[in-house]
Amino acid sequence: MPTAVEPLADTAGGQHAADPSPLDRIEGPARGALVMETWFVQIAFLLPGVVAAVALLASQLAGASISRFPVIVHGHPLENLFLGLLTYLPVASMVPLALLLLARTGQGPAVLGLGRPRWRTDWLPGAGLALGGFACVFGFAIVLAPVLTSHTSLLLQVPAGAVPKYYVAFAIAMAAITAISEEALVSGYLLTRLEQFGWTPRRALLLSLALRTSYHVYYGLGFLLTVPVGYLLTRSFQKHRRLNRPIVAHFLYDAVLLSIAVLWST
Repeated sequence: MPTAVEPLADTAGGQHAADPSPLDRIEGPARGALVMETWFVQIAFLLPGVVAAVALLASQLAGASISRFPVIVHGHPLENLFLGLLTYLPVASMVPLALLLLARTGQGPAVLGLGRPRWRTDWLPGAGLALGGFACVFGFAIVLAPVLTSHTSLLLQVPAGAVPKYYVAFAIAMAAITAISEEALVSGYLLTRLEQFGWTPRRALLLSLALRTSYHVYYGLGFLLTVPVGYLLTRSFQKHRRLNRPIVAHFLYDAVLLSIAVLWST
């Protein structure tokens, strides 16, 4: 089994003293078992999301009325909020298992840079990543504008629907669940395993981006707008191996977008 990487020591100012050390490459019988494990974990995490995304895409193309927030109890928005969150929690069901499997091979929370987010090392850089994501998406949207304006059917949106303004709490909770789930599974778990398998950072980056976009197909051609943000989040973990940072960035990015959708809902 590989030797655990020494946790990154923090200086008094909260910054890491050194870049993360490369993980030991896994060879021999242990490699085959971990490859199979990685397949199982990723399929268990991705399959429900991809199937739901395809079903949502089919519903939109068929002209069905859909909304960002599920309606479980009609006419009772507060009860619907709590039940909706309960039905969304399973998105994060694979996170504890993935973290346990990593810890069993020496990549515990300290190695992954996972724990209580700190202001200087997580929140500020995470906010910078989120702002960078917005800037990249804006620029990407300008490039795609001629195509999207002439073929509006290629860009699909999921409206928030007519929901009370306090559904901002729903939006923030969804953003937190999504950020923790995606970054823990697609960055923390997958990128760690791929590095142990000897994949190059570029090859791992391409696979991570492909998987990230797979469960956003319900945006139609708009799924391309998720690529810049996914790139920034993935590269952040590859360079610093500090999972808190992309989680914070992903949370802030989604929380802003979902909150705006709620506040502008009709």
